[in-house]
Amino acid sequence: MNIIIRIFENIFNSFGIDIGITTTLSVLFVVLVLSIYEFLIYRYVSHRSFYNKQFNILITTLPFFISTIILCLQSNIVITLGTIGALAIIRFRTAVKDPIDMLYILWSIYIGIISGCQLYEVAILTSIAVTLLLLVLENIKFGKLPYVIVIHCKDCEEKSINEILNKYAKKFRIKSRNYTSKGIDYAIEILLKEPENLTKDLKEAKCIEKFSIIEYDPEDIV
Repeated sequence: MNIIIRIFENIFNSFGIDIGITTTLSVLFVVLVLSIYEFLIYRYVSHRSFYNKQFNILITTLPFFISTIILCLQSNIVITLGTIGALAIIRFRTAVKDPIDMLYILWSIYIGIISGCQLYEVAILTSIAVTLLLLVLENIKFGKLPYVIVIHCKDCEEKSINEILNKYAKKFRIKSRNYTSKGIDYAIEILLKEPENLTKDLKEAKCIEKFSIIEYDPEDIV
């Protein structure tokens, strides 16, 4: 019986940490620095076609709440149990469209938790390591980029267009053929590393009146 009482006493005593103003300010200062750092990384390092400012504000302010929650959890077991119960009933229904956004959300939560535990060196070194990894992965190109070529020709055989495309790509596919009184419009899906040389040949082809080369989103790499 005495052993059980001692166990519970140790548990309750471990939650009796007094949080001073110095500790709180130091945690918030580190969180502020790392949050601004993440804000800049999301804005300037992550190559995004459409920048979402509201999401960037979210991931910047989230660590402040997380870090102070962690501080409070260390002070009182009642707060700990109440927080666990509150988080258990929360449901987040907003869909994350870009998978990379999940990384930044996790990064914000990580900053808040680690800073709240006052493991500042771990938070700083991890943030730097993640930044270096993002820089490397964002600037490495894997495979070829997919393009859609829209060709308008008046008197042109499909075979002659295929001969031009075969010089620069092993695989391509004609997605649509639009026949009009003014000619034929082809929409062709093709994988290319550098479309400049193909552009020259298409310009020199007499049967092609005009064409457009449309690049997919850089994330859609095959």
